[in-house]
Amino acid sequence: MNSRQVLLVQKSFEQVKPIADLAADLFYDRLFVLDPDLRRLFQSDMSEQKHHLMTTLAFAVSGLNKPDRILPAVRQLGIRHIGYGVQEHHYQVVGEALLWTLAQGLGEYFTPEVEAAWTAVYTLLATTMQEAAQETAVIA
Repeated sequence: MNSRQVLLVQKSFEQVKPIADLAADLFYDRLFVLDPDLRRLFQSDMSEQKHHLMTTLAFAVSGLNKPDRILPAVRQLGIRHIGYGVQEHHYQVVGEALLWTLAQGLGEYFTPEVEAAWTAVYTLLATTMQEAAQETAVIA
């Protein structure tokens, strides 16, 4: 992930913020289309879950300039996701749903360069979460 990609992700996320509720709806709708079995992992109120999604994304995106400040929290998120029943293969589905959602929300602004930037960011975040989860599983 380079500085240009960070800038593209941060600028494009600014365009998503005004439609955060719609983006969260689109994301979870797409996620459950891609893998209906994931619905069982979400027992709580989905409005709260959608809020958590957008808050977490905002935190991660805002901290991309200094990843050393956000990656410890991202690692903790990966560890918490073990308890939710998240498995390694779910990360690919989540990434696909996220990119699809961004394409819908950003329209023509979702250029190949913006998509590549988001892919790089998601890869960093997902890999960090997965590594933390794997390390925790080995210890346990």
